Amino acid sequence: MPAAAPLLLLLAILWWPLVLPLAHGHLQSVPTFISFNGSRLNHLLLDTRSGHVYVGAVNVLYHLSADLQLLSWGKTGPKLDSPDCLPPIDPIDCTQAEITDNTNKLLLLEEVEGGEPKSLIVCGTVLQGICEKRSLDNISQILYKTDNPVDTQYVAANDPRVSTVGVVVEQKGVRLMLVGRGYTSKGPGGIPPITMRRLASIPQHSAPAFSHEELGKLVVGSYSEYNNNFVKTFKHNNYVYFIFSRRGILGKRDYRTYVSRLCAGDPNFYSYVEVPLSCGVGYNLAQAAVLGTHREHPTLFVAMAMGQASTPTTTDRSDLCVYKVEDLDKALHAAQLLCYTQEGKDSNNKEKAYIAYELSSSCLKLPQTSLTEYPCGGEHTPSPIASAVALEATPAFTWTPSITAVTTATEVGHTIVLLGDKSGRLHKVFLHANGTGTKYDTVEVDPMSPINADLLLDSTNQSVYVLTDRKVTKLDVAQCEKHLDCHSCLSNRDPYCGWCSLEGRCTRKMGCARHAQPNHWIWSYGHEHQCISIESVKPAIQSREQQTEVSFTVLQLPVLSEDESLSCAFGSLAAQPAVVTENRIKCQSPEPEQLPPSPPGNDHVSVRMALKFGDVTITHTNITFYDCNAVGRLNVTSPCMACVSSMWPCHWCVKDELCAHENGCPSHHIIHNSREDSTPRGPESCPCVWALQSSPLVPVGFDTEISLQGKNLDIFEDEKDYKCVLVIEGQELKLSATLDRGEEAGTHVFKCAAHKFQYSGKQFEYYAPVYLQWGTKRIDSAPHLRLQLYNCAVGQSDCSQCHAVAADYGCVWCADEAPGCVYNQSCVSETVDTCPPPLITQVEPLTGPLEGGILLTIQGSNLGQSFKEIQSGVTVAGVACRPLPEAYRISTSIICELQASTNVSAGPVIITVRGSERGESQQTFSYQDPQLNKIVPDKGPLAGGTMLTVHGTQLLTGQRTEQNDQITGLQAFVGSQPCRIDRVSDTWLICRTSHSNQTGKVPVKVTFGKAERIVGSVLFSYMEDPIITDATPMESFYGGGRAVYVSGQNLNVVQQPKMSVAYEPRDNYGRKRRHTQVSIRNPLITTKELCTNITSERMICRTPQVPPDSRITRVWFEMDNVHIDFQTIKGKQFIFHPNPELFQLNSEAPGTAIRFKPGGVLAVEGRGLTLAMSKEEVLARLGNEECDVKTLDNTHLYCEPPEVQPLALDDDDLPRLKVFMGNITFDLGPVEYDNDLHSPVPLAAQIGLAAGAAVVVLIVLVIILMYRRKSKQALRDYKKVLVQLETLEINVGDQCRKEFTDLMTEMMDLSSDVGGPGIPFLDYRTYAERVFFPGQKGAPLSQNLDLPESRRQTVEQGLGQLNNLLNNRLFLIRFIHTLEAQQNFSQRDRGYVASLLTMALHDKLEYFTDVMKTLLGDLVQQYVSKNPKLMLRRTETVVEKMLTNWMSICLYSFLKEVAGEPLYKLYRAIKYQVDKGPVDAVTGKAKRTLNDSHLFREDIDYCSLTLTVLVKSGVEVQPCPVKVLDTDTITQVKDKILDQIYKGIPYSQRPAADSLDLEWRSGQAGHLTLSDDDVTAIVHGRWKRINTLQHYKVPDGATVALIPRSQSSFGVNQIYQTGEKTPMLEGEEEEGLRLWHLVKPSEDPEIPKHRKSSMRERERAKAIPEIYLTRLLSMKGTLQKFVDDVFVAILSTKRPPPIAVRFFFDFLDDMAEKHGIDDPETVHIWKTNSLPLRFWVNILKNPQFVFDVQVTDSVDAVLSVIAQTFIDSCTTSEHKVGRDSPVNKLLYAREIPRYKQLVERYYSDIHNAVSGCYQEMNSTLTELSGSFASEMNSLVALHELYKYINKYYDQVIMSLEEDAAGQKMQLAYRLQQVAALVENKVTDL
Repeated sequence: MPAAAPLLLLLAILWWPLVLPLAHGHLQSVPTFISFNGSRLNHLLLDTRSGHVYVGAVNVLYHLSADLQLLSWGKTGPKLDSPDCLPPIDPIDCTQAEITDNTNKLLLLEEVEGGEPKSLIVCGTVLQGICEKRSLDNISQILYKTDNPVDTQYVAANDPRVSTVGVVVEQKGVRLMLVGRGYTSKGPGGIPPITMRRLASIPQHSAPAFSHEELGKLVVGSYSEYNNNFVKTFKHNNYVYFIFSRRGILGKRDYRTYVSRLCAGDPNFYSYVEVPLSCGVGYNLAQAAVLGTHREHPTLFVAMAMGQASTPTTTDRSDLCVYKVEDLDKALHAAQLLCYTQEGKDSNNKEKAYIAYELSSSCLKLPQTSLTEYPCGGEHTPSPIASAVALEATPAFTWTPSITAVTTATEVGHTIVLLGDKSGRLHKVFLHANGTGTKYDTVEVDPMSPINADLLLDSTNQSVYVLTDRKVTKLDVAQCEKHLDCHSCLSNRDPYCGWCSLEGRCTRKMGCARHAQPNHWIWSYGHEHQCISIESVKPAIQSREQQTEVSFTVLQLPVLSEDESLSCAFGSLAAQPAVVTENRIKCQSPEPEQLPPSPPGNDHVSVRMALKFGDVTITHTNITFYDCNAVGRLNVTSPCMACVSSMWPCHWCVKDELCAHENGCPSHHIIHNSREDSTPRGPESCPCVWALQSSPLVPVGFDTEISLQGKNLDIFEDEKDYKCVLVIEGQELKLSATLDRGEEAGTHVFKCAAHKFQYSGKQFEYYAPVYLQWGTKRIDSAPHLRLQLYNCAVGQSDCSQCHAVAADYGCVWCADEAPGCVYNQSCVSETVDTCPPPLITQVEPLTGPLEGGILLTIQGSNLGQSFKEIQSGVTVAGVACRPLPEAYRISTSIICELQASTNVSAGPVIITVRGSERGESQQTFSYQDPQLNKIVPDKGPLAGGTMLTVHGTQLLTGQRTEQNDQITGLQAFVGSQPCRIDRVSDTWLICRTSHSNQTGKVPVKVTFGKAERIVGSVLFSYMEDPIITDATPMESFYGGGRAVYVSGQNLNVVQQPKMSVAYEPRDNYGRKRRHTQVSIRNPLITTKELCTNITSERMICRTPQVPPDSRITRVWFEMDNVHIDFQTIKGKQFIFHPNPELFQLNSEAPGTAIRFKPGGVLAVEGRGLTLAMSKEEVLARLGNEECDVKTLDNTHLYCEPPEVQPLALDDDDLPRLKVFMGNITFDLGPVEYDNDLHSPVPLAAQIGLAAGAAVVVLIVLVIILMYRRKSKQALRDYKKVLVQLETLEINVGDQCRKEFTDLMTEMMDLSSDVGGPGIPFLDYRTYAERVFFPGQKGAPLSQNLDLPESRRQTVEQGLGQLNNLLNNRLFLIRFIHTLEAQQNFSQRDRGYVASLLTMALHDKLEYFTDVMKTLLGDLVQQYVSKNPKLMLRRTETVVEKMLTNWMSICLYSFLKEVAGEPLYKLYRAIKYQVDKGPVDAVTGKAKRTLNDSHLFREDIDYCSLTLTVLVKSGVEVQPCPVKVLDTDTITQVKDKILDQIYKGIPYSQRPAADSLDLEWRSGQAGHLTLSDDDVTAIVHGRWKRINTLQHYKVPDGATVALIPRSQSSFGVNQIYQTGEKTPMLEGEEEEGLRLWHLVKPSEDPEIPKHRKSSMRERERAKAIPEIYLTRLLSMKGTLQKFVDDVFVAILSTKRPPPIAVRFFFDFLDDMAEKHGIDDPETVHIWKTNSLPLRFWVNILKNPQFVFDVQVTDSVDAVLSVIAQTFIDSCTTSEHKVGRDSPVNKLLYAREIPRYKQLVERYYSDIHNAVSGCYQEMNSTLTELSGSFASEMNSLVALHELYKYINKYYDQVIMSLEEDAAGQKMQLAYRLQQVAALVENKVTDL
């Protein structure tokens, strides 16, 4: 640990693990948590012995104490890895490897039963899910790991999204781990869903730790079909259970949840049985599970989510399901019993149990005691078993969002379930006895993350550990102590908690000492679920000035012993003894001076009265003590009225000014409370001032006298003075008052002394309270008694405003030196009765339409004193303007509605007040007549959004001049729909159209107030919204600019369609991933590009440019208001790829010109060129001219520049090559043509010089060859030949490049057909037939069992028994050895029997493989003693043919998925190249070939023709151009026409050429049927030439047609033999005529054989030095890329080699090691003989074995050379060539060493890779058995095999009887039974 201290300090700084409380509270146990901001947390593990917590995270492990303090940590990643590669990872071999995060998948304790844990088991996703062991004390210390794991050590899923579960068990003292893992699409296949693994290697076994070798496994057919998702595994009693969901196979393929069970000590999985779970409708996907206890029974709790249709995707709805383990075991037991004893069926013969996972086993009818005798199954019992009947349960609890975690606890016999959900909340649910659940609490743990399934209780069940993505939290399961009172305790409904009455606290039941006695522990779910309470308190209210006795009743009073007592406590006062009489209690209230004061502003106080037991409060209530004195004090203005109207029994003492509770006053003047019957009573009896007698209006600055009216004041008749008191702006103003007794009885008038009142506030009026004072005592006054002080000068700025004040105020306009508005008696000069005329300062707007209707704002002064004065006095340019009353502001502002004018005019605004005073504006208002001229555009979509421009004049009419950004009074309409105005000027207006409900033409209208103008010349057309039906391509580079061709309808309705992309820059979303706690939402950025070339049905949109690596969120087409997402068009997202890269032409010296020879092509290298670009889209320019792009693939661009060097652009000396891909431009450097532009040598002379140079080269070559003939130095000879070949290849290089460019252009067309259904793969049945039985017609695969019906059932029964015999290993091996021992058992018979056995055992390939290995072991034994290098060289034994068939079966998928495409492209490339040149129909020789024996030695004159072939398509006849040669025979022409017409269609589905005639059509009536032979055929002596197009003089461009051949047609009858295509003429041989096509066969029948041989040698000898070798080299150079692609596809280790190859090579290595063969060459030869020579050469030479194609002689000759090259590449001997070497070997002399390296690396990588792929191979074989077994006609195969048994019957029977083991198994007897059934053979039976 000391060494880890610095690391811990660093971790604390970097990750800032916070161990903090969430909140503080009194007596509250708060949660503790630790946050990890660096890693996503995956798993949580608790060591119950130490209490320590272990956390598995991405790339990290954490070790925490029980209170979540960090103790240690260790790194697990990231690591260099790829799920496609097997560890150890070598970046050279695994190019796709990258630094990969290691997600923790398993975190387990390696425990010893009854002992201490030993280590921590940790498994992650990297390196195919291998595991390691770490120290429990310091998890950075690794105790065990493997650097070179075998495939049986791959434990966890290699995909973070795929589940893995595990549990550790002990079996006979050996610790084992059972693991369940889901299906992963990448990595090694064949890892079963459930495996058993050793935790340590043991002496008895060589298997390493974590290997499942020789241990149990759950084998399934096709794991991807089931897609198990494991949720939980646990051990209970002696069983291990797995909970998972998977897809069903029976009936509907829906997902369901299953529970499976195994005996913990079952190493073979014989006991495996599973049962589906059902719980509620639609809840089918288990999310979490735990084994707990409910009502003292072991119970399984499963959280189920509702799935989306038939997918493993969950919705947000979930429920909790509860299953008793006893019921679960019964269901599992019932399924086992039915499958053991009743074939899985119940008494009604309905299937209730079956064999799961599509295994070939089936339920049996064993004795009834089988399950009792074999509770964990045996070899003879069926497995794995699945129940067809689900175990039902009713949902206990449902919740949204979905539940992700579950655990349970038991508290005094009650079950509590803790559930975590997707939203980061923990729910606590009480499970009732009836199985229903009640949620009583929710804790928000982490709102940013779901709760992890690892929800763990500590060993004391007091706390729960909760794991989320970034945090580990420790929570108490119950926090009873936080509830401080009974109500809080019970209302929380926490089943853990109850109220302990006499202890006064919320506790668990066992925490309350007297919980067993009644009413002592009160539980919220119990019968007495209410707190102890006080009722019937007397008195409930009382005066605080007296002491009384209080009595009350207590419900549910706990029983006390005789020596125990209760007490009462009021507030914080000391407790007093209580008198208890049954449940009635009496207490004495406190003395008045002990009571607490009333709160401020209150006239009473509530005091808590508590009933106490010792210091514990049992219950309490409140008693109210009122204070009458406070009632009077709180109402300042009218205390008497407040006192006598109070809710308390209070009375008012008038002269004492006292509110008292007793009926008596010191001065005897009392007014009683209104609630009493005594008089005087109530507020109406109180003395008070109730009104103002004088006016409330009081002007400031003027002496004013106030009079107040009072009542009930007779009692105040003594000598004390009265005063009037006014409160002005917070200051009291006291004025002396005199009393005048009123005429009415009881009324008084008080006159206050005159005073000049003032206030400082800038307001017209101020309200001042006023009251009356008698001596020092205040007399009640009415609450709203106020004086209304006012100041005329405030707010009246002009004369009109002053006169507008109400007359009561007396305000006048005074004409002093400073005129103003004053009180009338304050004006010393004369007052102004008539105000000045109106003054207009501003008018807006200054224009308006003739029709009026707009609002005009007029501002100024003296604009009238009331609305009536100006109501009819406003004119604008001589036209009345109607003022709006609600908008009128006295004297300052008028808003009027403009009225219509008869003509265009202008003038001032005039206001007349009261009909006489007149004011005129300085501004001039103009009446205008705006006009609309036209609109652009005149159409748009129904959805609206069209930017419509309306052109006209005076369009700013009615607009304010100072606020151009605000548009008022101006509206636009398209039809009845508004058009939102965006901008406007005097001559144009732009608005956006709205949605319309129907199509049609509508007028465009603009309103200016009431004026309405319509564009009269044109209507706007609402048209159907544009529809997009197709948009291609679907991908682009980030650089944008790629043309997307859009098809649809009504596209031209929109003027400016755009292609839009919304994206989030990389910095934003990258930052969010790194700092996941930051939840700031960054705005998306949108970029758009306009579309062009718009028609109704087509348009072209350029993709917008987006920054590289941005996250694209949406791609759509924006057409006004119509937005169409790209995904809705194609059903797929539009993809942006990284930008392509093109490298400089001169990579060694960038910027320096490259030299180019005219006539060739420019080759540019790059990367990612075809990710989102095609050849047609790329533009290349060399200087000022185009460089024609011929070919584009992912890494190369080939373009053909002009013949003459183009001119340079800009100021460059040389033209530069520039390539344009969308918006991206590449400048690739200058190009200099390699010719002398100033040379005067004419073209003919140049050709002559070139020819002379070629002759010189050839002469030099002949001399060199002659010299080398005499040389004896083989090495120098070899090197010189290579130099010659290289020289020749350089000479034909340009020709090769042009040919290759032409071929690549053709192959680019082919690529659209290749890559899927375009490749005509044979179905598996045909493939197997051609490989198993090559060249054999009527193979058993296509036959039916031909038997009479009377014998069929018997024979089939016998064949079934024979099948059982073949499944006996001893019988099968003895049978094969016996057959091979027979002398007349030929090599053909051996191959035939091997293929029949392959057919018969195809459904048991695992067994077939095992037998094959046994036989191969015997074969190795034979050859070891002889010459081991000769083994497997030929197919001389049954097992060698079995090996061929086995390889063919296992590599079929590899052929289809990997090697098929390059092989098909090679075949097509060969055929295309061969057909471009002449091919002799008789000899099969061709100008374009790789095979010198099939090469023309003559120069054939020919030219290319393009025929127009009429092809009938339905009722239409369409012309189709087809390229042919004039030297082609008619049959060859027909073949080429059929190839073109039926391009991409399998050969077997085409019509045969000999069933059609070729008709040449010229003009209306010119129809001529062409044939290979007719009366026009040319005959010279014994030679007859086959007719060609040249013979018929068919011109270029001629029109021909293929027509069905009539029965009466005569001519050539085509006879096709396998691999041949040579036309023969009927009767020609009899007539002595010989056929020839282009060259006559060199061999004459009369020449003796020995001379024929010498002629062949001379012919071959003259071929090498001449021009014909260049033809071979040209063909080779053209095809080189395709040959390389095939070899690389077969021999590349960048992807994992096929499992069968790895498996078999491992087997050969084991055989060599077993027999002590140390020579690596021998093992290399074995591997070569078993794979390349046995399988790949066969496929290379015979593409028709894989594809539905025809291979002609000329194509077969080329394939033979390539196949021989492949053979030479696989040999270990050094490949040397000399002048005498065959030409075919010379051709590839330079490439073979490179191919050898490929082979050696392939063998080496497989050898060095992890061995032990046995399990994966078995799983693959099981899957293959199920996939293709139905294709095999096994009955016919068995019947054919029986024929060999019958033929060698006695020998076979004898061999079986001689074998002791065979005698025990009665094999001979069983074979005799078969014979008796199949053919009624009389036996010894």
